Amino acid sequence: MKKIESYLSIDEAVQSLDSRGEFILTKAENGVISKLELGKVGGDFNDNQQMILFLEMLILKLNDTDKKTVISKLDEELNRIYKKYKPQHLLISEANLNGIISSNVIIKGIPKVIPPKSDFKGFTKFPIYNDNLTTTMIIPLLYEYDVYELKDGEFSEIVTIASLKDSGMLPEKKITVGGVLKEFTRDEKEIKATAKFLEIGYYSES
Repeated sequence: MKKIESYLSIDEAVQSLDSRGEFILTKAENGVISKLELGKVGGDFNDNQQMILFLEMLILKLNDTDKKTVISKLDEELNRIYKKYKPQHLLISEANLNGIISSNVIIKGIPKVIPPKSDFKGFTKFPIYNDNLTTTMIIPLLYEYDVYELKDGEFSEIVTIASLKDSGMLPEKKITVGGVLKEFTRDEKEIKATAKFLEIGYYSES
């Protein structure tokens, strides 16, 4: 999980994203934003979905017109990837019902951490990597994640969000979080997932 300092103006966004030096196949300040240039801002990305989530969090605070301007500058390859992984921007009241599993989701609210020794019940499939073999195990969310309830008011609906342990803690104030929507069960013996949680990749203070 990483804190994002979102751009506050279109000039800042374009100058940062299109001014990252020259590469073999692209030039700086040519009015086109490439995958290589975006990678120089956020670090080399091994995952296209994460890269698009990062980009969307960067332009989070721009108005709609300025966001469209940034997106219009993406080169053909990056534009194709953006269309595939463009995040859903959801209200808390919409997330549990309308959130699409395995998609990028951005949502705003106030997180409250769930203590590790609480009675929270949640289990999910977690990948285990061993040499060239990848398997999955059913684990409690609280074993691998810091888990939070996210809400936008005292009596509002709640969305479960989670960040991998040792990746830092979220502040207990209004923030915007972005991540990949996943599923969990309330009982480890359940075969079919019955609830959703957002695995956080980035957050930005509102």
